[in-house]
Amino acid sequence: MTTVALDTGVGPLLRSWRQQRRISQLELALRADSAARHISFIETGRSRPSEEMILRLADHLDIPVRERNALLVVAGYAPRYAETSLDDPAMDALRDGMEQLLQGYDPYPALVVDGTYTVVAANRGIAMLLEGVAEHLLAPPLNAMRLTLHPEGLAPRIRNLRAWRADLLAQMERQIALARSADLRALYEEVAGYPVPEGADGQDAPTGLPSALPFALPLAIEHHGRVLSFVSSIATFNTPMDVTVAELAIETFLPADQETASYLRSLAS
Repeated sequence: MTTVALDTGVGPLLRSWRQQRRISQLELALRADSAARHISFIETGRSRPSEEMILRLADHLDIPVRERNALLVVAGYAPRYAETSLDDPAMDALRDGMEQLLQGYDPYPALVVDGTYTVVAANRGIAMLLEGVAEHLLAPPLNAMRLTLHPEGLAPRIRNLRAWRADLLAQMERQIALARSADLRALYEEVAGYPVPEGADGQDAPTGLPSALPFALPLAIEHHGRVLSFVSSIATFNTPMDVTVAELAIETFLPADQETASYLRSLAS
């Protein structure tokens, strides 16, 4: 579903995206090989942009693929990008590739989420971390943010919860600003309202770990009496031409210390 009202003109919508990106009409015109006067006419509704111009401006404004479709529809054109279900046979190669990637990353945790953090695939490393999570959070569809921040999820076992929680919420805020998704905004308001479980001490780093890694904030989580430390990395697909693919993200968790790596390998052996 689109996230803009279809009775809103394409010009005001493009102006809103330009202002959000903090780009002047002149700068956008130079990037798009156009004229500031023409951009002004489009934004005020005095000129109807062509399909090619809408897509060119959307590219330079870094507008998400889903919202590009919405702009085209508002302007009276057909959507350019398909939205193919991951269950569609056309996605077989993509699904197989993601499964091979996740399995190859074992015993380290890795998962794939969509634009609202619904988990679409995960490996055994993730299943290991989810041991002890409340059953209602494990009922499909799983949501990575709920699993992590809910008081009956992973939150009580995250030793640097306040720092990790703040980082996740900031990440969601950046995505909301980019995609303007009502569903993502609703999820943010839900998880931001979760109470911090008792026992969260508010320290930025758990006992036994350095106050900060030199390269990234670690996730420090307890598992069977051990504190495991991970650094997460998120990857997306390059130049996606499908809405579903554009919103997929692959998150992997790399051990941040040798003790964590050794422990995970021992579990897999």
